[in-house]
Amino acid sequence: MTDQFQLVEATVDEIHDAMKDGELTSQELVERYLERIDAYDRSGPELNSIITINENAVERAAELDQVLETEGFVGSLHGIPVLVKDQAETAGVRTTFGSEACADYVPDTDATIVTKLKDAGAIVLAKTNLPDWAAAYFGYSSAHGQTKNPYDLDRDPGGSSAGTGTGVAANLGTIGIGEDTGGSIRVPSANCNLFGIRVTTGLISRIGLSPIVPRQDTAGPMARTVTDMTYLLDVLVGYDPEESWTGATAQTDIDSYTNYLDEDGLDGVRLGVLREAFGSDDDPRAAPVNEITERALDRMVAAGAELVDPVSVPDLTEQIGETTVYTYYGTLSLNEFLTEREGIPYDSVREIYEAGAYHEELELLEAIAAMTADPEEELDFWRRSLGQESFRRDVLNTFAADDLDAIVFPDVRVVAPTIADLGDRYTTANYPTNTPIGSQTQCPAISVPGGLTDGGLPVGVELLGKPYHEHRLIEMAYAYEQVTETRQPPETAPSLREE
Repeated sequence: MTDQFQLVEATVDEIHDAMKDGELTSQELVERYLERIDAYDRSGPELNSIITINENAVERAAELDQVLETEGFVGSLHGIPVLVKDQAETAGVRTTFGSEACADYVPDTDATIVTKLKDAGAIVLAKTNLPDWAAAYFGYSSAHGQTKNPYDLDRDPGGSSAGTGTGVAANLGTIGIGEDTGGSIRVPSANCNLFGIRVTTGLISRIGLSPIVPRQDTAGPMARTVTDMTYLLDVLVGYDPEESWTGATAQTDIDSYTNYLDEDGLDGVRLGVLREAFGSDDDPRAAPVNEITERALDRMVAAGAELVDPVSVPDLTEQIGETTVYTYYGTLSLNEFLTEREGIPYDSVREIYEAGAYHEELELLEAIAAMTADPEEELDFWRRSLGQESFRRDVLNTFAADDLDAIVFPDVRVVAPTIADLGDRYTTANYPTNTPIGSQTQCPAISVPGGLTDGGLPVGVELLGKPYHEHRLIEMAYAYEQVTETRQPPETAPSLREE
């Protein structure tokens, strides 16, 4: 690695250009990231975002360097180190799902998305922290403890893809994989100043990922730039014959999402401002979020967007609450997942609960454990499930009635909470996030960095799209990125900005 190559904020294109020019090898890149993990995640500010480092990463990088010399790039992510949420199984690499119950679990096979990463030439650098079984909006787990927000070490990075959010924001890897059931890509993207997208359910395979709500679960990319996010999205999306949900890919004929990196992507679009999803200006935690969101809206208008302000969704708050299905589906899907894996010493969430093998503040996991073994026999299970379809229709009607291209609102109504407030002021049940709107209607949504508050805290702004309109969201996000400078590396720990 030459002195000219700057690791901090390096993009996929910059890395590949340096590789082609002989300034950088993948092995050097991996080793440099591992040095940063040691210096900033294990030591220094002790971000605590990485659960397990892939011991084969350096060797794999060296192999890819040899291939590059003789054959060229094997794929679009050749030699790129990726941080993978420890919700995805990785063959030969410990996979904990954030739970001490799986401290010794090493899968024999890769999740489908991990196979896709490897086929594209990517390197699984490390596995990142998440709350046990992704059952919280926060960054603590029984497997690895509390992950810190790199913009303020006393604050939470957001979950459940907390480790990926912190790790990518702090430049511990080039790009990252998150997973989103109720907002677990978008909340940490918002709190860590990243771009992150959840796709229409079914466009990305979930085989090999621990589930909670299959009708909502989806993996997805988290990155420092829209372009890098899109490169990763291209690799992840695709039909998987092992999972029928991915038949959804037949609804789109997108050859490459990179074709939609259009600097004029906001020109003429109609954006509906969902004011009822904003917090109160009288709330000191919400007021900075509102201010940053308004500033982002102004930039979108400057880039050619037209605001339809306000728009509404009937009974929004009530519909979010009445279509929440985490405990019902969590019981069904997690128990099935556990019983299928011989290497995990528990066959149900209730067994994990009774053994105390989980983080004590995971009230959602406790609720899943307390659920009846046959939730499909409960009338409320069906009422809530069908309610999601009604909620979806109401959201789509808002799109149609106001002729909208996207609906805009803050990802979370308040700034990132302090770690001290977790379990006291904020729980997963009362955390004021708007991300369930997309999740519970199976609509795609992208979080873009709105900017930093006067206190240096990131705020995320969400663009909600119509099903299978990820390409339109990418157009808008890319155009927005061109007129902003909201992505900044963390300054709370100054060393995170240095080489």
